[in-house]
Amino acid sequence: MPHPVVFAVPADTQLESAPLPADWIIEGEPQARSKRLATSPDGVSAVIAWSCSAGRFHWHYTVDEVLHIISGEVLVTDEKGECRRLAPGDVAYFPAGSHSVWHVIHEVKKLAICRQSMPRPFGLALRAWNKLAAMFAGPVEDEDALEGKPAVSDGAERVTAA
Repeated sequence: MPHPVVFAVPADTQLESAPLPADWIIEGEPQARSKRLATSPDGVSAVIAWSCSAGRFHWHYTVDEVLHIISGEVLVTDEKGECRRLAPGDVAYFPAGSHSVWHVIHEVKKLAICRQSMPRPFGLALRAWNKLAAMFAGPVEDEDALEGKPAVSDGAERVTAA
């Protein structure tokens, strides 16, 4: 049975308190809030709406995270000491195991897509499995989505990835 499509308006979602660890805070009293909007059926990916008030803090990534800034402004300093400004419309990727320092200038709201990191051999095995499955059973929707292609089923076109 297919899983339901989830629609959300992250900018208007009611968020719940998600305090930062005290030892991560460098300056100010940043107040973080979040809400999980969706989780993949296998439990390895999640879509999260998140906001934080002004302050400076460390962030340690335990999962891969792609984020899209909805509102506000933040300066992010990576492990090399390079600082980047993120503002509405900006997208960034933080791999699991990385670290950065966030300096939230104005309350920031983001949409985060988080995914448990998979060891490379497992990822290669999964792609090989999908290729084999496609050879014997036709196209695999997930593989097409990862390539940015629309999935076609029974002659009807559906967009699965942009």
